[in-house]
Amino acid sequence: MFEVLKSSWALLLGMMFLMVGNGLQGSLIGVRGGIEGFSTFELSLITSGYFLGFLGGSRLAPGFIQRVGHVRVFAALGSFISAALILYPTVTDPIAWIILRVIIGFCFSGVYVTAESWLNHASSNETRGQALSLYMIVQMVGIVAAQGLLNVADPGGFILFVIPSVLVSISFAPILLSVAPTPAFGTTRQLSFSDLYKISPLGVVGMLLLGGVFSAQFGMSAVYGTQAGFSVAQISVFVSSIFVGAMILQYPIGWLSDRMDRRILILGVSVVATTAAGVAWIFGGYFPVLLACSFVIGGMTNPLYALLIAYTNDYLDADDMAGASGGLLFVNGLGAIAGPVLTGWLMTQFGPQGFWLIIMVTMAATSAYAAYRMTRRQSAYAEEDEYEAVPYTPVRPGSTPYLAELAQEVYVEAAEEIAEASEGVAEESSS
Repeated sequence: MFEVLKSSWALLLGMMFLMVGNGLQGSLIGVRGGIEGFSTFELSLITSGYFLGFLGGSRLAPGFIQRVGHVRVFAALGSFISAALILYPTVTDPIAWIILRVIIGFCFSGVYVTAESWLNHASSNETRGQALSLYMIVQMVGIVAAQGLLNVADPGGFILFVIPSVLVSISFAPILLSVAPTPAFGTTRQLSFSDLYKISPLGVVGMLLLGGVFSAQFGMSAVYGTQAGFSVAQISVFVSSIFVGAMILQYPIGWLSDRMDRRILILGVSVVATTAAGVAWIFGGYFPVLLACSFVIGGMTNPLYALLIAYTNDYLDADDMAGASGGLLFVNGLGAIAGPVLTGWLMTQFGPQGFWLIIMVTMAATSAYAAYRMTRRQSAYAEEDEYEAVPYTPVRPGSTPYLAELAQEVYVEAAEEIAEASEGVAEESSS
């Protein structure tokens, strides 16, 4: 772990500032939009704009980096982010905010792709798993810390928009001024969606549904808090509880993932999340109950992202693992674009409690499909008496294809080690 910090501290520090800036503007949009009188549906479209831009950036940023290099892409996209953040309070129009959110989503995606390629370059085969864990912790801590900044100034003013702009600008200094060399950049051939679905129907469908849940949590939770009449302090605590749950429960679920049939675990966490959303829907007037439910939902749904990747990998050869990540993330991105729009529509029809309704229905659908797939396919664990699962690797929802490929490299290395160990055992037995 010390070796990872020594080689990547500048990158991790810069990403911390980036996540604080992104997390703050994500929640602030919901609060400020309510002050400006935007409708719930308008705010849902604004939220979807971020994920639309993010998906586009994930697809196009690698080409930009290959043409002009990491440093130029990093600096250019960072400048656009800082400028767009300042423009929010000066142009308080829903259409303008949708455009700004698309731009910010696109630029953040490109910045993440650039930074994550540096992370991969700074990691060795032995430290790559530790680097991923540290990176994910830094991201979560940044988002949680951002919620506390909601309370330092009036959300109806300019200061809270200036703060993330400054944080984003500062974040580039430790990265661009570090002595780490610019890495080579390459892309992996993506598996077709039809091939991916044939390999793992549950992985594809689960990723699509989970994308909608994650985008609702990340973009619409502050909107829900505003519509429900929460104070700014309550909104910051409420949003924080989602990501604190994700950070705390990620590793216990990962530990279970390596020790049981992953389909049963997918079903279990989906049922728990469905139940928690149902409780929040029924007892929405009790703030402590909502905090407990949001903690549980965040703790169940965020690890489910990496769990679905791990489950899909159980049916892949090592050579196909990296190519599968791009397809899974694209499906997840489509769900993330649709999620806020559906959430906004349900909140318009049923009031703020529509926020919990969309999570409950989506996670119930995931549970039902997981149970159905268990009747249609034999478990990977049953295919061989001595089957050994490739270890779970934590990855946060909303990651770029490059980070997913980085995680897949950890899977590939583990799969190759398991295969070599199995061959060694077989040779010893035959001799």
